[in-house]
Amino acid sequence: MKKVSRKVGKYEVGRTIGEGTFAKVKFAQNMETGESVAMKVLAKSTILKHKMVDQIKREISIMKIVRHKHIVILHEVLASRTKIYIILEFVTGGELYDKIVNHGRLHENDARRYFQQLVDAVAHCHSKGVYHRDLKPENLLLDAFGNLKVSDFGLSALPQQGVGLLHTTCGTPNYVAPEVISHRGYDGAAADVWSCGVILYVLMAGYLPFDEVDLPTLYKKINAAEYSCPFWFSSGAKSLIDKILVPNPKTRITIEGIKKHSWFRKNYVPVKQSDKEEVDLDDVRAVFDDIEDKYVAEQSENSEVSPLIMNAFEMITLSQGLNLSVLFDRRQDYVRRQTRFVSRKPAKDIISTIETVAESMSLKVHTRNYKTRLEGVSANKAGHFAVVLEVFEVAPSLFMVDVRKASGDTLEYHKFYKNFCAKLENIIWRAEGGGSCSLLRTISC
Repeated sequence: MKKVSRKVGKYEVGRTIGEGTFAKVKFAQNMETGESVAMKVLAKSTILKHKMVDQIKREISIMKIVRHKHIVILHEVLASRTKIYIILEFVTGGELYDKIVNHGRLHENDARRYFQQLVDAVAHCHSKGVYHRDLKPENLLLDAFGNLKVSDFGLSALPQQGVGLLHTTCGTPNYVAPEVISHRGYDGAAADVWSCGVILYVLMAGYLPFDEVDLPTLYKKINAAEYSCPFWFSSGAKSLIDKILVPNPKTRITIEGIKKHSWFRKNYVPVKQSDKEEVDLDDVRAVFDDIEDKYVAEQSENSEVSPLIMNAFEMITLSQGLNLSVLFDRRQDYVRRQTRFVSRKPAKDIISTIETVAESMSLKVHTRNYKTRLEGVSANKAGHFAVVLEVFEVAPSLFMVDVRKASGDTLEYHKFYKNFCAKLENIIWRAEGGGSCSLLRTISC
């Protein structure tokens, strides 16, 4: 079976590593430098249909404006006749959320270090007039050295001339400031500070300060700042959180105030940032101002419909922390947003079984080739829930099924994955002894 290879300009495009309502994120490699990148792919037809040109242009412009050590780097923007490609830094350490799920609450010193890096990044954004508006652990990535990288500026806001307050209600409910959910105009900087406070609480506690099954009760607790700090919080940490989670944005501590707080300043090494760096938005203008004429070459070298083959290089670079065991170690007490299992059943049987089980769970099923999207309503009826499963061949007669959350709550996805896998026991293959090492030896043979 031939490997499917696709190129966009100087980039060789690999498998999908993320998927949302309007975009897919693919692993890609710069064939000139060998550098691994993340390629965000958007269809022009979708952007035009949903009148998202200004929003996408804003997101790209923002990421170019806010270049910082602790923010995901945007390398360049390309376009074809039908698609727009946003080339981003490929961050290998996974989500900060995974670290919390894996280890529970973090040690106070570790939580402080991540919080310091977060505040540095947010302060830089605010200095450029940019407000993130969707800060949460799932949008905080870790690089290979364990340093934090802020991502996903899709809900960010740039200031408009003559407009002082923002009015769009957005973000994830548990992390959103009271003034945002009250539908009043709000200060984007103060709203981001609140979200940073919730993140700090989650890092140190291992759970949310505001968490209810229904939105009205959740909003009531947020509006009243009804929370309590666990006994293991130091007095300094509790003091700072109490100054952040203040319902009135006018009396809430500012970023500058946070940086002066004694708990925050312990072992703090601020990032040295050059203010003289020029921002070139020419490629952004070229993509959006000349949307049909400016394009790069797209090539598809093989159109044979079969599961994609994943080679060893892709397996290593796409596994978290470059640790192969996470590809196959499916401990049921720890499930990432992106999860995988292995099967020795034929690829068509795998897809057929997935469809049957999904239908039995009253989920909508959409299958194309060896990729299936499952859709349903979230448990709290607050929104939609979607999961994508894709089959890859990793060795002769050995397939890996990659499962990832496309939309919905991450904790709900965790529960879904455990339940779904329990119903797929007849196709999931486990190596003798249950360990991942024997499985890896089988693959390398």
